[in-house]
Amino acid sequence: MDTARIERVRSNLKQAGLTQLLVVDPLSIWWLTGYYTAPMERFLGLYIGREGTPTLFANRLFPDPSGTGAHVVTFSDTEDPIPLISAVCDATSPLGVDKELAARWLVPLMQAGVASSFVLASSAVDDARALKDARERELMRAASAINDEAMGWLAEQVRPGVTELEVAEGLLGTYRSLGAEGYSFSPIVSFGANAADPHHAPDGTVLAAGDMVLFDVGCKRSWYCSDMTRTFFTAEPTDHQRAVYDAVLAANEAAEAIVRPGVTFAEIDLTARRIIEEAGWGPQFNHRLGHQIGLSEHEPGDVSSSHDEPVQPGMCFSIEPGIYLPGDMGVRIEDLVIVTEDGCEVLNRYPKGIQVLGH
Repeated sequence: MDTARIERVRSNLKQAGLTQLLVVDPLSIWWLTGYYTAPMERFLGLYIGREGTPTLFANRLFPDPSGTGAHVVTFSDTEDPIPLISAVCDATSPLGVDKELAARWLVPLMQAGVASSFVLASSAVDDARALKDARERELMRAASAINDEAMGWLAEQVRPGVTELEVAEGLLGTYRSLGAEGYSFSPIVSFGANAADPHHAPDGTVLAAGDMVLFDVGCKRSWYCSDMTRTFFTAEPTDHQRAVYDAVLAANEAAEAIVRPGVTFAEIDLTARRIIEEAGWGPQFNHRLGHQIGLSEHEPGDVSSSHDEPVQPGMCFSIEPGIYLPGDMGVRIEDLVIVTEDGCEVLNRYPKGIQVLGH
């Protein structure tokens, strides 16, 4: 049990006017207690009250959670966990629940009257997780260092006749050879016009002469995720291609340059978006600038025009402007940054300038 993290969550609950919370997200439970299991259809939850020892509810089929320091309540497949949860909750007060609580558990909890009302309170944990401590920052750096090495391997795979799927399928073994446990998300490998789809799934497309190549990839090491995008050329870029690339690179670098405590997520997004708009491709930058990241590849608190909260030291998020021209090309350049006391640290070291593979 990490008591400091528990107290940060309690502080967030207090600010929200709540005195109790039921956490069911397995990664959040691990972050708070050190205990992880994938519950599938079975119930797993951590109850945090105003004070005292949190209660962990776990099926007896799961690994033994007794070493967590939590008060442990177990049950079998034939037992209903709802009465057990009800026995711990304060029925006279609202219960905060996280966004992962499935209706198959939420509705019975509501019907059982375990609380006076139910409030979506994921932010109590999400906001605490967003502020990475020194150890977490080091783990984020380590995952990104592996990703930098993997990007070099990916660039070496670009050769005549190769398919997107062949490159993507070789990446997992490379990650593991570099010390990662696996993907943080399924890799995006896009040749030519396929890169105009920001979330293109690699397929049997064969690399054609002169194709641009986009890799958006990430790995997970010691629980923490990396994420990076680079766009390459396989022939000298045309004036049109160079102009698009230069606009995206300028947007990426300008946004990173203004990241510091007190600047809002919306201001960071606007800085990148304004550059692309002035270059004439505003409508073709059709997604938010970035997302927070940590134990999950996408964590709450996006870098977008609708997020007016200021960034704080310890936050880690992506800066990934892009321009997408259907039937023609797509360019995205993405780094992860950690907010420091007076600016930000860019975690990715792989070069961002125009690179013509094979030259």
